[in-house]
Amino acid sequence: MSSTLTAAAAGFGTGLSLIVAIGAQNAFVLRQGVRREAVLAVVGICALSDALLIALGVGGVGAVVVAWPGALTAVGWIGGAFLLGYGALAARRVLRPGTAGLRTEGEAVTSRRRAVLTCLAMTWLNPHVYLDTVFLLGSVAADQGPLRWTFGIGAALASLCWFTALGFGARLLGRWLARPTAWRVLDGVLAVTMIALGISLIVRS
Repeated sequence: MSSTLTAAAAGFGTGLSLIVAIGAQNAFVLRQGVRREAVLAVVGICALSDALLIALGVGGVGAVVVAWPGALTAVGWIGGAFLLGYGALAARRVLRPGTAGLRTEGEAVTSRRRAVLTCLAMTWLNPHVYLDTVFLLGSVAADQGPLRWTFGIGAALASLCWFTALGFGARLLGRWLARPTAWRVLDGVLAVTMIALGISLIVRS
């Protein structure tokens, strides 16, 4: 039971560290939440899309490792290097902060259909989402062995919690996330998390 909870918690933390970042998708969800327009649909699309992509990563990378055990070493080194790179970028943002934060300004989405199509485009046409959810999460999950699906469930739960909080708590979170200082704090936590995960992957490989 303890190992299962540990794997789920690791998945939750890893998923959250990759999802929480300034980006078009998060800004869009925040805007929809502030305006209370198609919030449930947008949150559902983001969370479900992430769950599907995480499943592809956990299943795909895991299948490769099962078929070719030596792939675990390669995946560990490559995934660890990417995570170290992500962590270094987050650390750089802490040391050299910009003036950006998530903003709620922008063109209003006047229909549910348009909101859904915009959300789908921002999610599935973003190349970074495949790197984050399919490859990086798949790489870390593969290191969990038979508990990789538990890890994946934890990561999917992190996505659901984040987008739910961002969409339905937008009026409260929006004021805080609009402050550059808030993102320095988040980036600091993300930098430590990603660098620790990257080192762990490389060491185990």
